[in-house]
Amino acid sequence: MSKKIHEFNDIIRKLRKELLGKGPERIHSVFVENMAISTLYGNLTPTEKFIAKTPEGKEMVHAARTKLIQDVYDDHPPEGLEELVGAKLIHLFSDIKVEEDIAVSVFIFDKHIE
Repeated sequence: MSKKIHEFNDIIRKLRKELLGKGPERIHSVFVENMAISTLYGNLTPTEKFIAKTPEGKEMVHAARTKLIQDVYDDHPPEGLEELVGAKLIHLFSDIKVEEDIAVSVFIFDKHIE
């Protein structure tokens, strides 16, 4: 894994731990043109896992996770993220499959990541 990808993953993990009380256990990221695509494993807290045992709870966890993450990145990207990749973050697409505790985030930047 390149140093830049490792640092990128650390920024993502740190932000999610600060926001949600738990960061992902494992992150796999790749840079493709102007995108960073990250697959995050082991995201949910024990409380979220308990809530997600019902269909309504699963929807609540899904909505909270995706909306919160997108809103935070819309307000301002995590410190050091844009400097690390040398590009401005334009948008983040994020989703989580609650049943399997796997999330995917696609970061779109204004130019190719170097």
